[in-house]
Amino acid sequence: MPLETVFLDAGGVLVYPNWTRICAALEGYGVRVGPLDLAAAEPFAKRRLDAAGTIGATNDAGRGWLYFNLVLEAAGVRRSEATDAALADLRAFHMANNLWEHVPAGIPDVLAAIAGLGVRLVVVSNANGTLRAHFRRLGLDRHFMCILDSHEEGFEKPDPRLFATALAKSGADPASTIHVGDLYEVDVVGARAAGLRGVLLDEQGLYEDADCPRVRSLHELQQQIGAGAFD
Repeated sequence: MPLETVFLDAGGVLVYPNWTRICAALEGYGVRVGPLDLAAAEPFAKRRLDAAGTIGATNDAGRGWLYFNLVLEAAGVRRSEATDAALADLRAFHMANNLWEHVPAGIPDVLAAIAGLGVRLVVVSNANGTLRAHFRRLGLDRHFMCILDSHEEGFEKPDPRLFATALAKSGADPASTIHVGDLYEVDVVGARAAGLRGVLLDEQGLYEDADCPRVRSLHELQQQIGAGAFD
């Protein structure tokens, strides 16, 4: 069956943390680290986070701040009262504005290209209730037929009910839909539980043994869709 709909995670797929803002908050408490250092450390920290035991024992909000501590550790920054204070300030900013505010160059063009292949796009993301307004502010909302924020829906991935809600709201057929995310235990496992095919965005090639399709970028995803890889 031809691919008709692509569900996409938000954070780590379409939008990324503003590492410059994060470094500025840390520097306000005397902790110096560069944005490029944090960006380079992030995939390895995320890979450590992406374990069945961790995902099963935490919710999305709890994982978010564990994630930042793992990023700091991977970048060689020890946890301290100063890092905790900076992360508390960043948490407050995130709850009001959303800290995942960096859109990599080329993302809008890739989304337009995928839509140009006749594929419908839907965001299915664990978020904090700010995602819809955040995407409007970033100019990304126009690319999607609907945006599902777990806080608004009452379920968060890997709970298959969030995917089921996305299917119902978008009118998508699970047999002709894929979900693309950056966490295996959240995105691939959750999608499969809802009867969807999961595709893992593995930018650094850290999931060589994963039992699912992997892409290194959304551009590669676009190429594979164009080649009929998911039909």
